[in-house]
Amino acid sequence: MTASIEFKEPGRSEQQTGHPQLPGPRGPESLNFVLKGEEFTISGFERQLPEPSSATGRGKLVRAGLTDPGTALDDDGWHAVARAVVHPEAIAALLRTHAGSATALIDEHVEGATLRSIHARVWLTELFPGLQPRTGQEALPIPDPVVRGVLEESEERTAGRPLATVSYVYKNPQHLRDHLRQTIAYTREANPNPYDQSILARRITRAVIAHPCRLEFEDNTETIHVLVVRDGITRITSAWALLAGDDATPGKIADAATDALLAERPTRRNAAERSLSQRHALGRHDELEQLRGEFLRGLGDPPTDRAVRIGQTLVVPAQIAVGLQAYPGGVLPDDELFDDAVRSILAAVHVEFKGWDLAAQNVEVGSRALRRVLLSNSVQRAAGQVDLADVVDLAIGRIPPNQVSRVFGDPTIPPTALWRAVCLVHALTRSELYREVKRHAMDIKGTRAMKYVGYAELLGPIVDHPWRAAKKAVLQQARNAWGNGGVLTDDVRNGMWEPVPTARFADLVGPALDGDLDARMTLAVAGGVALITDKLLTRNVGSAVGRTVPFRADVHAVVAGLSAPGNEVGFWILAHAADRFEPDRQAKNSLTDAQLTRATDLTSYYTHIDVDMAQPDRVARDATGVEIALGQYRVVSVSDPVLAQEKENEKLTEAGGKPLSVNEQVTQARAGLLQSLEAATDHLNNLMALTASSTLNAFGSKAEWEPLHKLSSKLQNAIYNGGTTLPGTEMYEGDDPYEDDEEE
Repeated sequence: MTASIEFKEPGRSEQQTGHPQLPGPRGPESLNFVLKGEEFTISGFERQLPEPSSATGRGKLVRAGLTDPGTALDDDGWHAVARAVVHPEAIAALLRTHAGSATALIDEHVEGATLRSIHARVWLTELFPGLQPRTGQEALPIPDPVVRGVLEESEERTAGRPLATVSYVYKNPQHLRDHLRQTIAYTREANPNPYDQSILARRITRAVIAHPCRLEFEDNTETIHVLVVRDGITRITSAWALLAGDDATPGKIADAATDALLAERPTRRNAAERSLSQRHALGRHDELEQLRGEFLRGLGDPPTDRAVRIGQTLVVPAQIAVGLQAYPGGVLPDDELFDDAVRSILAAVHVEFKGWDLAAQNVEVGSRALRRVLLSNSVQRAAGQVDLADVVDLAIGRIPPNQVSRVFGDPTIPPTALWRAVCLVHALTRSELYREVKRHAMDIKGTRAMKYVGYAELLGPIVDHPWRAAKKAVLQQARNAWGNGGVLTDDVRNGMWEPVPTARFADLVGPALDGDLDARMTLAVAGGVALITDKLLTRNVGSAVGRTVPFRADVHAVVAGLSAPGNEVGFWILAHAADRFEPDRQAKNSLTDAQLTRATDLTSYYTHIDVDMAQPDRVARDATGVEIALGQYRVVSVSDPVLAQEKENEKLTEAGGKPLSVNEQVTQARAGLLQSLEAATDHLNNLMALTASSTLNAFGSKAEWEPLHKLSSKLQNAIYNGGTTLPGTEMYEGDDPYEDDEEE
């Protein structure tokens, strides 16, 4: 697609100059440009690009860097910097003139270390997208590489010091290619056209943050030394999008960028064998030369669309980390210092300048806090004798959900994503670990206090890691619900409970009714997570009251109500939600009416169902036998039936109607009593059926039978005595035949 371009000199028209503009070396120019139908002005377009650096110039920077006492890179790291920098000889001169001083290096102080950087212009073709929280919060199909710190290996006195570089360990070169492509494609999908027009108009103006990196491989492929971008991935993705063309999809943009970054120049016959890192460096150089050639060929009057795009994107300002000075007595080991320092800088940038979305911040804070707890050895074990390192790896996604039973040392734990959530919530809310994670999270965020709702907000992206992709449509509502307390009820946070492994959560309702705290809390966490994830329990706002929910309540308070002692209907709602939950599909209950209307295949969704205590399986069905779907209104109502009824009466009054009279309330209560008795009859019939073909006594021992007999007799007496006062009824003569006699 060719854009419409009109050339003009800033401040002067063709009529003012008296002659048409001619191509050739001139100062910065302005152009009118049309991008996807929108016209705007490009300011500062220049008809020349820098020449590629020479081997001599790159060598000067490597030597200057290695001798500067304020830097901390090895030879390979400096070569990666020198290849990327547009004018390496200028940076070399700066380092030689101000060796180790603040004039040459930018000092940034973080916890445990000082990070030192240089400012330079770099080639787009040398910038590899690194790892960052915005992509880390997503459950993407290609796993991230393992990140390791790098210590100096020389025989000098500095051996063993942390270097300003990291190692990304991939399974093999294909894993590297797939991961690069995924990062760029996802970044584009998540941020369509965010900086395209801005970059065309003014180039990339804010420096990206980068540092050297070793790309290593588990299959023993040679190491590749590159420069990775840790902040600014969206900007460089936009630059590649402009080079790919207006019609390019995120996948095509990712293909073009990945092919350029991983280009490799083959070794010519009879030529000296070069390392893989050198062959890739030469391949990227060839890509750069190709782009420069296209630029020069397009410098007509006006310049071509392609020349403008290349001229505005090919050179990028960068802040490159090249040094690290560790403070004595730090918490982190030396090989963790540099990566943590970079992450601290990134977090500061995105709080003060342009914030990450809240989920990305929570991913960053939560994962770093867990790592600090692990590395500080302040907590040796999690939830009994469970290895804390495994819990941390499970929480941040390094260990898959199907390994949850191995991590927690219990083969009876089902290998599911929901059970991963239950076990992690339990482990991360035990007092010792809760206290330490919260302390480190506050240090990272720079806050002096964190309430439990803030802690729940950190847990949200940890819990939802396995189903982020499948349930992306409702992810934000779920994250909001975690920010409103999630499943962290008082009992979950403070109670001395242990998860009860089960393949069927409905089996826990009976023990929960009998007062088993472990069963009750397992239902609270599992069912609460399911309801939150599938948008049946949300952070309700004022406008939702009366429509979506009967009253306003915090999410954790609703979970507490549903799991309150004796709330049988609440227990069944939690149990059914947990049993019906699927991590790889969306629930039909989470769709709006408009979405349901547009849906073409409702069989691709599953459904959470309402509860009917009169049914043996406690599943509500309509007159035709079809299961009735659960709704938010019902969930919140069951958490506090008394308050729900009060709000219903208020709603009637405000609407001009009348609240229920005493007679109407009595009728409702009588119907409720009948429903409960019918449910008790179902229990009795089930009990008798279970023992019909065995020698077991359905009512157990005398101690077990006695409370059943007494309670049923009292109910019978109360109902009978109330009924005898009605017309047409007669009293029995003599003693009440249902008197609570002791068994002879």
